[in-house]
Amino acid sequence: MQIFSAIGIGGIVEVLVLSTMFYFTFIFFRGTRSAQMMLGLILFMTVFIALTQLFHLAALNWLLRQLSVYLAIGVLIIFQPELRRALAELGKPTVFPRGVTRESVVDSIAQAVELLAKQRVGALIAIEQEIGTRSVQETGVKLDSRVTPELLASIFFPHTPLHDGGVIIRANRMVAAGCVFPLTQRSEPARGVGTRHRAAMGLTEETDAVVVVVSEETGAISVSHGGRLSSDIRVDQLRRFLKALVAREAVAGSAWERAKEQLDLTPGGIAKSQAREGAEAIDGG
Repeated sequence: MQIFSAIGIGGIVEVLVLSTMFYFTFIFFRGTRSAQMMLGLILFMTVFIALTQLFHLAALNWLLRQLSVYLAIGVLIIFQPELRRALAELGKPTVFPRGVTRESVVDSIAQAVELLAKQRVGALIAIEQEIGTRSVQETGVKLDSRVTPELLASIFFPHTPLHDGGVIIRANRMVAAGCVFPLTQRSEPARGVGTRHRAAMGLTEETDAVVVVVSEETGAISVSHGGRLSSDIRVDQLRRFLKALVAREAVAGSAWERAKEQLDLTPGGIAKSQAREGAEAIDGG
């Protein structure tokens, strides 16, 4: 109690605010290249400050104070993609998913992807959510058509005018095709994935869209969300992912818990999602 009384109410509030900021910053950058850069920058600054204090290096202390403003500008430049995505997330009109993409649309996407995967036809399908993709849509051909497996699959077949780009689906309509998605700037996935996968990660780094990829070389199905890529997904897993991410209505629980569920595309997250859905099916029966 003496410690709390010494700190005061204002100090406690400051600690809570700073702890919350650091926690969400860590969660947001976790698993990205920026996390490694941020860790390296923090270690460098910590060691630098400790050395100047330990050895009473007044000149270096003065230099550090002078460079602090430029360092802040450098951080904004380095983490510009992540900061842009964070601001886009804050600008969402609601914390709940809109739920306007119904299960019939999800089933149509899954059927089209299954057909394309069997014939090893490359595909790139983005499902828009809260953050708009208008700038990406303008790089392709505007559409306004209902989502059907036959139409969606036919767009990607070779020698068709729009097969090289990506398709964007908003609500229950295909709004654009032949779109050029931004490529991820990460160096790690570039060694093991193709251009379609890099484009999927690039779009999901900047928006909250869900992007489905079919590999032209292997026919493997992948899904990207929140800048993360989960590869070698079965069609039934893809259908569950899409229903969980874009087809369900707002459910009970905090927005943060739902966000963590949506971003968890790791094998452990997949197993947890399957177990949860199995339990719900048993309860419903």
